[in-house]
Amino acid sequence: MATNRFLTEEEMIKLESSMPMEEDESPFSVEYELPKKTYPWEDKVKPKKPKFYNRMYASHDWNPYNRVHYDENNPPPKTVSGYRLNIFYPDLIDTSITPTYRIEPIPGDPDFMSLRVIAGAPYEDIAFRVLNKEWEHSRKAGFKCTFERGALHLWFYFKKYKYRR
Repeated sequence: MATNRFLTEEEMIKLESSMPMEEDESPFSVEYELPKKTYPWEDKVKPKKPKFYNRMYASHDWNPYNRVHYDENNPPPKTVSGYRLNIFYPDLIDTSITPTYRIEPIPGDPDFMSLRVIAGAPYEDIAFRVLNKEWEHSRKAGFKCTFERGALHLWFYFKKYKYRR
């Protein structure tokens, strides 16, 4: 018998963490500290940080240079190829408004960017420090941005470029 009830934060985290990690996955929890902000709804509800369970994908880049200098027994170093962000909002007051994300530069650090997620009452904004590379927005390439049953799933991979001289 299926129920349509929302899961609690603890149940969501337990469900997400119970999924086995793939070979190229590792946990990811590098938050970017945002400046303190006041919210218009702060006098009615106490703001709280959302819970999350994120993963980072790292893989070997077998470009022509690496193919010449490395082999299967001595692979090239792994590079970050994407992220899977799962942020849980089970207590949202207005469930008709979907959480959104915004990409912002980090001053003085051109290699990284801040990925800010904005949800609404009673949750504070949360940001993560991710690599500053171009995303692959194709669904076939693994891009996913959905908000279902109180959880925002933002999965993306970086574009792979062909090496040309």
